[in-house]
Amino acid sequence: MQEIIKPLIQKNNTKIIFAVLDGLGGFPVDGKTELETAATPHMDALARISACGLHTPVGPGITPGSGPGHLALFGYDPVACQIGRGVLEALGLGMEVRKTDITVRCNYATIRDGVIVDRRAGRIPTAQSKKVTAKLQKAIAKIDNVHVLIAPGMEHRFAVRFRFPEKLPHDAADIPDTDPQREGLAPLPPKARSKNAERVVGILHQFLAQAADVLKNEEKANFLLMRGFSGMPDIPMFGEAYGLKALAIATYPMYRGLARLIDMEAPIIEGGLSDQLLFLKKNWENYDFFFLHVKKIDSYGEDGNFAEKTARIEEFDAVLPEILGMNPDVLVITGDHSTPAAMKGHSWHPVPVLIKGPYVYGGFCNSFTERQCHGGELGVFPSIHIMPIALANALRLKKFGA
Repeated sequence: MQEIIKPLIQKNNTKIIFAVLDGLGGFPVDGKTELETAATPHMDALARISACGLHTPVGPGITPGSGPGHLALFGYDPVACQIGRGVLEALGLGMEVRKTDITVRCNYATIRDGVIVDRRAGRIPTAQSKKVTAKLQKAIAKIDNVHVLIAPGMEHRFAVRFRFPEKLPHDAADIPDTDPQREGLAPLPPKARSKNAERVVGILHQFLAQAADVLKNEEKANFLLMRGFSGMPDIPMFGEAYGLKALAIATYPMYRGLARLIDMEAPIIEGGLSDQLLFLKKNWENYDFFFLHVKKIDSYGEDGNFAEKTARIEEFDAVLPEILGMNPDVLVITGDHSTPAAMKGHSWHPVPVLIKGPYVYGGFCNSFTERQCHGGELGVFPSIHIMPIALANALRLKKFGA
């Protein structure tokens, strides 16, 4: 789609807010999804005058990760632009990433007798995680001729950058996760899926052995799991593709990293949703496009906590009038994927989307829920079409062809 859109771009003064409620989609428990259970009077009212539908980030039946889910939302083909979470996490934490680097996103975890009992180390507080990470970095700064940089993220998350002395082949990061994705199993050893990954795997084995020794006396964060091995990819820039000056308002490093990867400005922001909205208002005059990321909906879905996921949806609905009060020309509300609490993880279910703009029909839906959106004017469609629809409603696209 970007190849078609780029020559059609025309600039104006319109503003687009793109609110991503991470993991928004759900699945019924006692007959209702989280969205159907939540009291969302403002989103429901908005749905009645907006274009609504369901979007599929990758394809029917395909469960997307957060990286491909967000890339699809921003109009990038998630299959052609496959990016590991490691580089996103590293960029989001402010690391410089070069073609000589392998990056990986890590979780502190708790193991007992060689078996994982908690993949997230009890979601240890960020302050504690920083102390553990500092200890790890002090002990492991270099392995052979590879420099190791370790940066703390939020709670149990952190990132590691392995800087090699020369540019790496494109498949040097072809290494599956060491996280088996559930408790009760042993961590998986790093394995090379390509010849060029074998050298990297050798470094990883040394790193894990040294890290295990450093962490062995920690009560909760006594081991680490590695996910999303990746190098620096080549990818089109957002501003060039769409003619937009974009600001990412995200508190979690991985999503700042994704924004920086496509050349959005993504300063470090701390705090909750109210802090994010304050930052949005302060920067309203300086940008055309605002990516507002709301994380905790997804977190509680992954924890299997239906009630808290519902409460976080309601929390966003309560502040929606503040967003509408800024009078954006186009407002998009959606998620990057579904995270049903009933499944305790991402799922393949299509994701609800609402697009408020001056040239939508509206009147198809009575509320903002999965089942209502299925009957909306947008129907069920690929996620990569959201950006063109938003741009069209902002009158930022010229006619195609004669």
